[in-house]
Amino acid sequence: MISYPTEKLGLFIDGSNLYNAARALDFDIDYKKLLQFFAKNGRLLRAFYYTALIEDQEYSPIRPLVDWLDYNGYTMITKPAKEYIDSSGRRKIKGNMDIELAVDVMGMSNVFDHIVLFSGDGDFCRLVEATQRKGVRVSVVSTVRSHPPMVSDELRRQADNFIELQDLAKHIRRDHPKKPSVKTSNEYAGEDPVNYKQEKSREDPLGDYDYFDDDDGAEFDTIDESVKASNGGHA
Repeated sequence: MISYPTEKLGLFIDGSNLYNAARALDFDIDYKKLLQFFAKNGRLLRAFYYTALIEDQEYSPIRPLVDWLDYNGYTMITKPAKEYIDSSGRRKIKGNMDIELAVDVMGMSNVFDHIVLFSGDGDFCRLVEATQRKGVRVSVVSTVRSHPPMVSDELRRQADNFIELQDLAKHIRRDHPKKPSVKTSNEYAGEDPVNYKQEKSREDPLGDYDYFDDDDGAEFDTIDESVKASNGGHA
């Protein structure tokens, strides 16, 4: 990452796009580590996270993550997702935060020296160009190492600096707890061997269902309500 210690940094995270990119690379993001990494590379002023929420559900798998981020240094920008039935009768959810993110970047571009955009969406090309005309450097975080690549070629060309998400993984990866070994006997109590179930490692709060897509339709399939959500990887 090309940055300067005196630069005022602003992070703008397209939540669905970043999640899908990390999932394509098969790792989970530790959002506390992410903040710490960028704080070491400049004067981090704000980190904005954008996502749509399904408000009418008794339990939303993404809600614990949103709450954790809200309490741990992120500014959350959310709006209700819209539900509809497609032509084949399937339930679909639509939620796109591109407009909200673009408006905020333009409105606050005079505050930052360097904006880091976590998205590979080619629709942001004009936003990046307009921000650069104000004298602000723009870095884009996404990946070309997934199949297919998650970032548009036009966006990579327009950005001042492209940061490969896989290269960041060693700094922002979430470490999952190791599974305890199976206990087969209790030597001290003289008990018969007993098999104990191994505890399942904590799941990604979004790991078992398709998050909002970033194409023009901005759709994803029905949510699996059995997903276990965590607090972003920290107590």
